[in-house]
Amino acid sequence: MNYTVGQPGRVIVARLEHGEPIYATIEALAARERVRHAAVWIVGGLMHAGVVVGPQADDERPPRIRVERFDDAREILGLGTLFLNESGQPKLHLHATMGKGRTVLTGCPRAGADCWLVDEVVILEISGAQAERRKDAASGFELLACGPEKPTAGPAPGNDP
Repeated sequence: MNYTVGQPGRVIVARLEHGEPIYATIEALAARERVRHAAVWIVGGLMHAGVVVGPQADDERPPRIRVERFDDAREILGLGTLFLNESGQPKLHLHATMGKGRTVLTGCPRAGADCWLVDEVVILEISGAQAERRKDAASGFELLACGPEKPTAGPAPGNDP
């Protein structure tokens, strides 16, 4: 495990409008507001999404993802994180439960994921953290990496001999 420590920063509250692309809209807002690290909550509706629901095989690298698609409108309740990638662009990683009636799907909404009617989004900035999304060769994904790119050796704070 690697980790970083930060403090709560600004809180941004946004309303997404019908048809707006969820990822692009949240990432553009983060870029406009210069948010580097954040927790993101979303509640509302979405439509036209492909949802990553796991890998085809657990031990395959890089993984072939399994995607469930839908074009109708669904409710969404999601939680995500937002960190800059190595190019300095904000990248949202969102997992959510989406449903309509008794049909429920949980996963990572992608491939479209447009707002249906309205989405309420809360972005809690994390100030002082040291983290970014870095390309992982084994998975092919931009994964969260905390701390400096090349960690230095030494005792952990509070564990001095």
